[in-house]
Amino acid sequence: MARKRYTTEQIIGLLREAEVGLGQGQAIGTICRGIGISEQSYYRWRRDYGGLKLDQAKRLKDLERENDRLKKAVSELTLDKLILKEAPRAKILSPSRKRACVEHVRSCLPISERRACAVVGQPRATRRRRLKTSDDEAALTADIVRLATRYGRYGYRRIREMLVAEGWRVNVKRVYRIWRREGLKVPTKQPKRGRLWLNDGSSVRLRPERPNHVWSYDFVQDRTRDGRAFRMLVVLDEFTHRSLAIVVARRLRADDVLQCLTDLFVTHGPPEHIRSDNGPEFADTAVRDWLGRIGVKTLFIEPGSPWENGDCESLNAKLRDKLLNGEIFTTMREAQVLIETWRRHYNAVRPHSSLRYRPPAPEAILPPAAGLPYAPLRPEQTLAEHGPVLTQSLVSW
Repeated sequence: MARKRYTTEQIIGLLREAEVGLGQGQAIGTICRGIGISEQSYYRWRRDYGGLKLDQAKRLKDLERENDRLKKAVSELTLDKLILKEAPRAKILSPSRKRACVEHVRSCLPISERRACAVVGQPRATRRRRLKTSDDEAALTADIVRLATRYGRYGYRRIREMLVAEGWRVNVKRVYRIWRREGLKVPTKQPKRGRLWLNDGSSVRLRPERPNHVWSYDFVQDRTRDGRAFRMLVVLDEFTHRSLAIVVARRLRADDVLQCLTDLFVTHGPPEHIRSDNGPEFADTAVRDWLGRIGVKTLFIEPGSPWENGDCESLNAKLRDKLLNGEIFTTMREAQVLIETWRRHYNAVRPHSSLRYRPPAPEAILPPAAGLPYAPLRPEQTLAEHGPVLTQSLVSW
């Protein structure tokens, strides 16, 4: 027989009926049997509702219900506080870290998966979703680590472009995920510099518009292992971002600058403008007169404003950051070979962010003409094995 449940109104009515029977001298057992309840229920009802009116009983029930709700809310907040103490203090963004956080919280506290996911902010569908690893994940990770080890100052975007050049079909988000997972270094950004402006609002700096329009050159200094200093003359085409030459010697004077420019003018043709600082080798009368006779206009930056020669300064910073700071040069010949190798890599291999991550002058092996007696070059043969006869520097495709 199912147990009958009474409402508050019914309980108060039965208690009033029992009070009438007690006033008439009836026994408790007789009264309880008459109204169909047990003596235990009668005494419990009298303890809870005795002397209360109907509206007071309803109010008591509402207070008890509200009290239960508040107790539950407090207990849930306390539990949430304990869960947040076990979770990391920093904001968790990636789904994989949220999954790991849920597992850690459940291992420390006796809570359900639903509760932990609600506090951490992890949807249960994402929590139960199993990651599918691609078959080429290990090979791609190995190639990323290899390139990041070889070019330690490159970011993940430039590494991704080098992977694409090697034949990988991968987007930048996947490379970034593997990059962060492997804990690879992200190079810090350089601070931005302001430019000089004239009173009419025009910029002092002349913008290059085409190849051989504006060249820039500057000196960089370093030391060999024995502590002796040597200098490097860096020449750059500002439009193509191509390093035209890096001359390395113990001493570089105005005559050495003229000799370098002569060789470059014969190979590439003279530019319309050449930009430099006010160093004695560049501001020398012989250099300025010779450039004037050739038809090259000189652009001298303002004293104490190296950012006005920003393209060449950027190349100098990359040369120092990616080569000079990581090499110890024993002899001058070693310095010349390594610096020239880096210059060729800078021009032909290294992706430039300003050129949509393409090198300024990529090298390509020329195919043999039809009817020649020798076979075409194999893909694994490198450019260095065949020399400059089989290579061609391309400014653009």
